[in-house]
Amino acid sequence: MWTLLPGRARRRVAALREEIATHGLDAARAQALGDALEAAGRLLEAVEALTEANRLRPTAAVERRLVRLRRRAFAELVRAAAAPAWRPPEAPSAAWPGDLPQAVDAADLTVEVLREGMRRHGCVWVRGLLPPMRVDRLRDAIDRAFAAREAVLAGRRTPETAAWYDPVERVPKDASRHWVRAGQGLLTADSPRAFFELMETLRAVRLDRLVTAYLRERPAVSVEKGTLRRADATLHQSTWHQDGAFLGAGIRTVNTWLALSRCGRDAPGLDVVPVRLDRVLPPGEPGTYFAWTVSSETIARELPGAPIWRPEFEPGDALLFDHLLLHRTAAEPDMPGVRYAIESWFFAPSVYPRGATPLVV
Repeated sequence: MWTLLPGRARRRVAALREEIATHGLDAARAQALGDALEAAGRLLEAVEALTEANRLRPTAAVERRLVRLRRRAFAELVRAAAAPAWRPPEAPSAAWPGDLPQAVDAADLTVEVLREGMRRHGCVWVRGLLPPMRVDRLRDAIDRAFAAREAVLAGRRTPETAAWYDPVERVPKDASRHWVRAGQGLLTADSPRAFFELMETLRAVRLDRLVTAYLRERPAVSVEKGTLRRADATLHQSTWHQDGAFLGAGIRTVNTWLALSRCGRDAPGLDVVPVRLDRVLPPGEPGTYFAWTVSSETIARELPGAPIWRPEFEPGDALLFDHLLLHRTAAEPDMPGVRYAIESWFFAPSVYPRGATPLVV
């Protein structure tokens, strides 16, 4: 992209819009518009134009650029955001409502359904959120991203591997990549092509609009809290935790946990305490290994009678929840299958967690 003075950039944007209106949109015009919008400092609009350019003619260079541009555009999003009058879903009068979450068909998922599910159980289980074609594309993206990472780490970087694995620079918690890899995962934003595929999928099923309506702000994800997962039974069962224990107070979130294979019975899944909580339970008490985890004794004391629920996901299912839900990885030694999944945390920009690396949605 060339550099233009602001006035020339604005004129270039206007001229390109006129050209597109007259002659139609193609990949070259969309990319030129994205260049001009970025030069004019209109980064959110540049994201949209370059996204359209990549739909019309996918290239590794544009996909890589989009990840970095979404990061820079966050400042523009924050300037435009005003904290809305938003109240979290109120917890029911009883600690546990007495029933388990029931699956909601994707066609019936609305912001009201999401809010009621959060209020009652702290989560919403959605059947068939992703169509089979999208599931297949995302599974293939995970395989390609994992293979590219291993090739790059082995010193075999090529243009093809760079399309699928090109780590985001200057991530404050860069050491987290080691732990993510050890947990059979890969940061989604480190794979520009997989990240683009995921963003297109969320747009196609209108999940981006649902989360925006729920949070009442255009959301941002984070580099550190977006993960491609391909896990087998060697993944040990994790400890109970609430992500709010380390994300900070006052945030607003929706986590979308997308199942891309059957999991929860023959492959690792999730264990959940299906109770709406209005606080972070005391972490780090005796019986825990990390300071942010919650012991079984703490759960029994704080939530007497609350069950442990292990949903059995089909490919394309999703679990939506926020930073207060108690959950852990459900992995048993005798599970023969491999779990494909993608986890993406969406945050309201006006109360974005400190220390995270934002990418606008």
